[in-house]
Amino acid sequence: MPSTPPEGEAAPADGSLPRSALAGAGERGLSLYVHVPYCASRCGYCDFNTYTAAELGAAPGASQEAYLAAVEAELDLARAVLGADQRPVQSVFFGGGTPTLLPAGELAGLLGAIRRRFPLAPDAEVTTEANPESVDRRYLDTLVAAGFTRLSLGMQSSRPGVLAVLDRRHTPGRVGAVVDAARAAGFGSVSLDLIYGSPTETLEDWRASLETALALAPDHVSAYSLIVEPGTRLAARIARGELPGTDDDRHADCYLLAEELLGAQGFAAYEVSNWARPGQECRHNLAYWVGDDWWGAGPGAHSHVGGVRWWNVRHPRDYTARLAAGTSPAQAREVLTPEQRRVERVLLELRLAQGLPLDVLSASERARVPALVGDGTVDLADGRLRPTLAGRLLADAVIRELLD
Repeated sequence: MPSTPPEGEAAPADGSLPRSALAGAGERGLSLYVHVPYCASRCGYCDFNTYTAAELGAAPGASQEAYLAAVEAELDLARAVLGADQRPVQSVFFGGGTPTLLPAGELAGLLGAIRRRFPLAPDAEVTTEANPESVDRRYLDTLVAAGFTRLSLGMQSSRPGVLAVLDRRHTPGRVGAVVDAARAAGFGSVSLDLIYGSPTETLEDWRASLETALALAPDHVSAYSLIVEPGTRLAARIARGELPGTDDDRHADCYLLAEELLGAQGFAAYEVSNWARPGQECRHNLAYWVGDDWWGAGPGAHSHVGGVRWWNVRHPRDYTARLAAGTSPAQAREVLTPEQRRVERVLLELRLAQGLPLDVLSASERARVPALVGDGTVDLADGRLRPTLAGRLLADAVIRELLD
């Protein structure tokens, strides 16, 4: 979620949606996201909506107990707003922050709270993010028993020096131990999250991280280029000259190396930053990219239902206070026009390997397609426009060239 959400318009205090938002809901998937805002420490590159215990202090409204009660209250609100909509939930994702800083029983309890209010599809994908130092076999056993099916593990790098620059606390060997524990516990899918292009990382460092990750035989790999966000500790260190800046050419070299090594081991890029073995694509990720519906519960969480997008107040104390008062935690919302929704389809689906149906484009946009095909950034086949490897490297530029 961005560090500064758009202003939007006032969101109704009762959380209600325009009638149009649920029109045709049966043709769209429904997912749930739960934002757990707690972190043991703040990584220097992170600008997500997260808080350490020291930052939150001892105020009752910021406690984990208050947070858990507020999430359940928001799930009640979601159930009431969606009303007669009984679509089975296709995916549930616990993100953060570090969801696994909650005791295992409490994280499992939140999934139980969801089950009591929403029907889950028989094959629902249930994911939690975790840091390697935050889980062990007993913790993971509890999650699998509760119905969790997928673990997304924040590996980031296998090089101690790179981890230090990123302010990560785990040792490189801890990742392998957690992957083994997740397999033994019964997780059906294990994903490793990597970051490339940090200020001191060399291409050989990145190769070592990829090779280490592949040796652990994950089902899915997310590889994100490091973005230096304003206001972060990393940005300040670069501004002071303590660390070099990032380099776009080195990012491109890292991306190409990821494509080479992951592809050689049977992974395919189904989205610009995500690779998976066949059948192991993250369905929750795909729900975002194809414009399905999702309800995001928790401080700062974002939601989208039928072209209505809203975001919750960010601070846990404000979030719990609103729900305790019986009002929606939504800070503001946007009601998208049909044209805005069409443009978003272009922005999102051109990042996917499955591509974008050509008929989504306007006549003037379709007229630009031959030039992009000629540049080698897109392919056109079976009525769909798909990014090439070169197009993935230049995804934002390709979309700018295409859109009116």
